[in-house]
Amino acid sequence: MASKSAEKSGHTNALQGSTVVVRENVSPLTSSSDDVTMDEADRKLEAMGYTPVFKREFSTWSSFSFAMSISGVYGSLMSTWIYGLQAGGAAAIMWSWVIGGAGAWALALSLAELSSAYPSSGAMYFTLKFLAPEEQVPILCWISGSYSFLARECTVLIRKQATSILLEPSPAVLPPNMHPVRCCSQLCPSPPTSLTCRPTTMFGYVVFHISVLVGACVCLLVQTKEKHSIAYAFTDFQPSSGWNPPGFAFLFGCLTPAWIMTSADSTARIAEEAKDPARIVPKAIANATTFTYIIGFLFNLVLVICMGDPLELVQSPSGQPVAQLFFNAMGRTPAILFTLCGFAVMNLVAIPGIQAGSRTIFAFARDDLLPFSHHWRRVSKRSQTPIAAVWLYAALEIIVNLLGLMSDTAISAVFNVCTVALNISYLVPIICKMLYRRFEKGPWNLGRWSFVMNVVAVGWNTFMAVIFFFPTRLPVAAENMNYAIVVFVFVLMFSVGFWYTHGRHFYTGPGTRRPLAATVVETLG
Repeated sequence: MASKSAEKSGHTNALQGSTVVVRENVSPLTSSSDDVTMDEADRKLEAMGYTPVFKREFSTWSSFSFAMSISGVYGSLMSTWIYGLQAGGAAAIMWSWVIGGAGAWALALSLAELSSAYPSSGAMYFTLKFLAPEEQVPILCWISGSYSFLARECTVLIRKQATSILLEPSPAVLPPNMHPVRCCSQLCPSPPTSLTCRPTTMFGYVVFHISVLVGACVCLLVQTKEKHSIAYAFTDFQPSSGWNPPGFAFLFGCLTPAWIMTSADSTARIAEEAKDPARIVPKAIANATTFTYIIGFLFNLVLVICMGDPLELVQSPSGQPVAQLFFNAMGRTPAILFTLCGFAVMNLVAIPGIQAGSRTIFAFARDDLLPFSHHWRRVSKRSQTPIAAVWLYAALEIIVNLLGLMSDTAISAVFNVCTVALNISYLVPIICKMLYRRFEKGPWNLGRWSFVMNVVAVGWNTFMAVIFFFPTRLPVAAENMNYAIVVFVFVLMFSVGFWYTHGRHFYTGPGTRRPLAATVVETLG
């Protein structure tokens, strides 16, 4: 059983038995030194208002691998390639990646800069404590946290849906209806940090992922007899969405890079488990996002060159154009092999996904942002993980996954609102950074390019958040309507309403002292 005690002094930081007391709110510390030890990183975390409860085991390499695994570019691109294909074929696929990817890249670098200045498991939600005026912090964190929580709960649903869909073109391997498998796959144990961040584990994932991607590209280029030219890849436009003017549909293809490249916040959530988070975490975000942008561009180019007739892929009975492309170019057996590799990559994404999601719940519970917070902030001494938060996250994912049994329309709405919700939770702190100018640079920063990157990130991703509310195909019917706006407005109304009726009476913001026993972070033996 966990022991409980209340904080007796806001200026003390005590460890009594199995109880860790949260410090009172103080200003953050920044360091200009080149080497930061784990003790110094813990002291910085304490200065920002929290007592360290995790082991710092993520190194530079394992943090980069964590960031790479979150994107899962090979499997993620396979499952979302249909958006660019429907938007306009070859040219829409390539230009949506180039332009949309640049906007996502600017957003990721902006988030990396913030994560360096304020490294915490709360990530972007937590940075608002230092970026916004004190009187606005509680409500901004409340709303931003609501959308961040919504996005986290939707993320694994979409990835699991994409994972099961990858197997549907291959009924000889597994039955096409994979919804039960998708739900059951959430019931996984909570691995200790020392296991998930082992260099051999992360190195193995990166090698497997990149080897599969490169192998698929080489086999396609060798086996495809009639290839398109590079000029074709950037100039051939064959829209099939029904939008007029047809060029407008190109924007829907930007959903693919937005989905794949804007998971930087997930990497920021392991900041309290990284050895030098102010440097390691932002470098991992920046390097992994840049690498994903480049390798994704090359993979898209190979697929377009080898795709044959784009309209034939759009009308593929499998519903998976990339799997159909593999089959057309290489035959049944290689197509199944590379499709199964995509399935494996997407399943590997679930490990860091659950880790990031459970740290989100832990960070929110630590600030009393969730009901029954005293349960969800408990940390196991044995595994060094917030066990209750992990299982809550898994249970919520199983419930949300039941939407997959309803209809593809529901899944599409969740997909779009997930991307928009992520963008909102990311853009609010960036806007506060530019508007209030309270930002203190961390060891890793963008220097003179900071403002430019912030403007590009805010401008492009605000515009795309609006676009993602539009239906991707015309004419609009009940089957293809985009209900993301309904979910988005409902969450906004519920969040604001609950804030004024209840939240403002007990929630004071992240990393602040509360007079009740809720200030206690408990650890389980």
